[in-house]
Amino acid sequence: MCKFGLLFLKTLITIFLLLPVALFPQQGMTGSRNFSLKIAPTYGFIFEQRNTTGALVKGYIPGIEVDFVKPTFGNRQWHRENNFPDIGLSFNFIDFANPRQLGRCFALSPFVEIPLNKKERASRPVLRICWGVSYLTRKFDINKNPKDIAIGSHLNTFVQWKLLWHLNLNERVRLEPGLSFAHASNGRSQVPNLGLNVVSLNLGLNVKFGDYPVNTTLTDSASVWPTKNEILVWYAAGFNEHEPPGGPKYFTNTLGVNYYYNVRNTHKWGAGLDFCYDDQNKYHLMTSGNPASNWLDVAQLGVKICYAYNIGRVSFPIEMGYYAISKPKEDGPLFHRIGIRHYCKNGLMFNFTMKSHWVVAAHFDYGIGYRFGIKKKKSNAL
Repeated sequence: MCKFGLLFLKTLITIFLLLPVALFPQQGMTGSRNFSLKIAPTYGFIFEQRNTTGALVKGYIPGIEVDFVKPTFGNRQWHRENNFPDIGLSFNFIDFANPRQLGRCFALSPFVEIPLNKKERASRPVLRICWGVSYLTRKFDINKNPKDIAIGSHLNTFVQWKLLWHLNLNERVRLEPGLSFAHASNGRSQVPNLGLNVVSLNLGLNVKFGDYPVNTTLTDSASVWPTKNEILVWYAAGFNEHEPPGGPKYFTNTLGVNYYYNVRNTHKWGAGLDFCYDDQNKYHLMTSGNPASNWLDVAQLGVKICYAYNIGRVSFPIEMGYYAISKPKEDGPLFHRIGIRHYCKNGLMFNFTMKSHWVVAAHFDYGIGYRFGIKKKKSNAL
């Protein structure tokens, strides 16, 4: 793929990852002083998913996180369904304690922090979901940095999950200790791409500005899906790279069919089928001494179980699957998918997800789909 095409796709990723900020508008935000600033020093370690990355780990990892935080006020349905979460934009700095080979990480990412209990208390557990973009100062280079087998690109996605506690010291100041897991990866658009995983302890100090009124008037409930059961049909394309670095790009195509049962408007369980056609499988079959004789040898059929957590019309899917039919064996029998989907009111869906085989990324899925409601309607009290 030409450099322009790769730059375009990277830009597309960045724009799509910042969509949650645009998708969570709030009435009256313009000129509002209802916000808070949070500073959180971090200290952790690199979680080694493979023994081959052990030589890159030189010590414990310091960092700092600075967040701009906005409360939700209850005028949207998803505010109430998610216990009035906080949303915002986070800046992360991570020092990998190996300046020569791993360097440092700068990440910018939108986030949502969801209280895990409905009743507001002085001490309250909270779950953060965060997905954004990161820049790593060091990457693999055959001449200048050949030992960095973790990351092959400067620009990467940045995913973070955090469990934290809100400890109110007074009406304006809140202490927020927590434990986080962060991952930087380019989705195998460039190799090597084992990714970097960081587990950290965090101690945040949140200072509030302005009053946080609760709006008892519901002005938007458009995120409520009207049926208990649904079928999602989607198509996605992507690309990946195979060793050696700088080698050819292989294109992927996936046609998926998911059935979901909406337990509540906030989450759903289901099952589905993936029909995958990955050009890279031609290479796998050829090098294994069993070259493909037709396109069916390259194709794979997977069965999967699905879960999705919904925040309004934004959904975070988690899928775990098994290749029921697959001639290529290099990636193993299991596959997984995480990411973000945005559903329009009319059922149209836009998809950005990452497929992996356990902890090894396979590719990003850029796609579109449509969901069909079936059976009886649900009430708006979901």
